[in-house]
Amino acid sequence: MTSTRSAAALRALHRPGDPLILPNAWDAGSARAVAAAGFPAVATSSAAVAESLGHTDGEATPVAEMLAAVARVVRAVEVPVTADLERGYGLPPAELVERLLATGAAGLNLEDSEPGTGRLCEVDEQADLLAAVRAAAGPDLVVNARVDVFLRAAGDPARAFDEAVHRAGRYRAAGADCVYPILLADPELVGRFVAAVDGPVNVLLRPGTPGVGELARLGVARISLGSGVYDAARVRAAAMLDALRGGGDPFAG
Repeated sequence: MTSTRSAAALRALHRPGDPLILPNAWDAGSARAVAAAGFPAVATSSAAVAESLGHTDGEATPVAEMLAAVARVVRAVEVPVTADLERGYGLPPAELVERLLATGAAGLNLEDSEPGTGRLCEVDEQADLLAAVRAAAGPDLVVNARVDVFLRAAGDPARAFDEAVHRAGRYRAAGADCVYPILLADPELVGRFVAAVDGPVNVLLRPGTPGVGELARLGVARISLGSGVYDAARVRAAAMLDALRGGGDPFAG
């Protein structure tokens, strides 16, 4: 499948009220499991990929290693793949797009805070980055613009919500296909955010958020699990190892 066709297929899966569900993968094996379970696309998790490669999240992974991991995921499955690329690993937008397209990926996730410091980027700065990525990619990549206001917010929740909506609007105008207000979880606010934003909205599914059915009812178009599947696998592996070390049955429970 060509880049344009793969991106078009991924873009078409973003349907408000009938959301694309993405249990994020971290390697070829987990990507195959996602596809085998019937999910129509695969997303990577930067945190899960980083940890599986022996690094930490926050752009500590060398970009060549991250892109090689994305390429292995793409080769492992027949469905479109979208890559979590944090804030682009310091690459110029045109180079970021060129190198990502070389992996065969159909989309990418870009966040609007600095991975090293946690500082929220200026909205104009992020909009310029997204516009440059869109200009370089044309229709060949689905751009998911993460909005980190709720992740970094302190103080008045109403102001945080208004700022998130403002950023989402700017990012959509810059060419983002979808916006991702990570950690937005309150059902009322999710519904208001979806109503306020002209375009598909991505929500992170985690403990404390509405379930898939409720998010669909609220008009969400994309649901991600982030590192949730990877974290659960690590917990299960640790429990098995503890049981084995203690002389118990690692397969019990």
